Amino acid sequence: MASFIIEGGYRLKGDITPQGAKNEALEVICATLLTDSTVTISNIPEIIDTLNLIDLFKKLGVEVHHLEKGTFTFNAANIDQDYMLSEDFNRRATTLRGSVMILGPLLSRFGKALMPQPGGDKIGRRRLDTHFLGLAKLGGTFTYDGDKHLYQINAPQDGLKGCYILLDEASVTGTANIIMAAVLAKGTTTIYNAACEPYIQQLCRMLVRMGAKIEGIGSNLLHIEGVESLGGTTHRLLPDMIEVGSFIGMAAMTSSEITIKDVSVPDLGIIPDAFRKIGITIEQRGDDLYIPTHEHYVIDSFIDGSIMNISDAPWPGLTPDLLSVLLVTATQAKGAVLIHQKMFESRLFFVDKLINMGAQIILCDPHRATVIGLDNQHKLRHSQMTSPDIRAGIALLIAAMSAEGTSRIDNIGQIDRGYENIDQRLNALGARITRKFDE
Repeated sequence: MASFIIEGGYRLKGDITPQGAKNEALEVICATLLTDSTVTISNIPEIIDTLNLIDLFKKLGVEVHHLEKGTFTFNAANIDQDYMLSEDFNRRATTLRGSVMILGPLLSRFGKALMPQPGGDKIGRRRLDTHFLGLAKLGGTFTYDGDKHLYQINAPQDGLKGCYILLDEASVTGTANIIMAAVLAKGTTTIYNAACEPYIQQLCRMLVRMGAKIEGIGSNLLHIEGVESLGGTTHRLLPDMIEVGSFIGMAAMTSSEITIKDVSVPDLGIIPDAFRKIGITIEQRGDDLYIPTHEHYVIDSFIDGSIMNISDAPWPGLTPDLLSVLLVTATQAKGAVLIHQKMFESRLFFVDKLINMGAQIILCDPHRATVIGLDNQHKLRHSQMTSPDIRAGIALLIAAMSAEGTSRIDNIGQIDRGYENIDQRLNALGARITRKFDE
């Protein structure tokens, strides 16, 4: 186990480039299982979650080559399906929630797939119904072994068949799984209420370059005409929008002046505007975002004067992954804001750690927290904390960087799951973060 020791109160200055998008990486890496040709993917963040998935693929028989930093080739011509019956597969897959997205490709290409109950962040119930119901409508038959916590799905002998699917929720990973199953299914599949965030669009474009036939990319209504087989391609990941948002909040919280480089502004959606609602000045300079020094920033109110409410929603709404960052950033703003986390009922439970640091936060219920900003009149106090999940972890790191004194964050493996070498990259801008390994 490792920890971060953070000396707070230091301002950052300079340029920083976001890593490749973690969530997109998990989707497109799984898509390489759909073909026996080579797929090259660049800008992959070399973080715990992506590297664990790549290691799992190697065990499955995928031939993987690491060409240079962030660039890998994948060739899934010789998949070892028996490996999915092993204890090693069970152990590896349960540590990574993204592994659920191997179901669609394996089912579509080989007619069967196995998957243990996947892991990931402990942020409340994260049901898999959307995945299973969608694959079942394509013809898959599910069984569940309660003793081994193992899902098995089989396709009919004549393969999956396209159909009309109305998703009960716009699940990103569920949509990705169903798309990957449908591209090799017989006939036409229509997916309504599909997730349409940029990473799903990227997955669809990659599949089209591989030979898939997909219409409606960028909308919540997709039409997929199944094809016999897919070929290889090259693909580059978008910048990680969650890192971009994290750096915006970090700059404001620490009164820093930074430029976030090459962010792919059109793919950020309303993220910059969400931070502007809590008073942060963001200047677009080409494809970069410049954040000037903020001695103070003031939370907006609604037109009728009522308290600002920031909530998550399916794309093009605000991603839930940034609410933790928005919440911690608001603690030093002037004014008040209600943060409403609709999707996960445990994601706001980290606010007790911020309250211990002196933040003024009222946890209304598992989904809502009201933040009364301190307007930089009272700095947060140093503290010893434990990171409960990726996004709370980066929020606690931001809090510690802005606090007076030296803080410690334990269980930083959670942060490392989503942010590559975050301590080194921030130290290059002037932060004082030391990685300490337990003896």
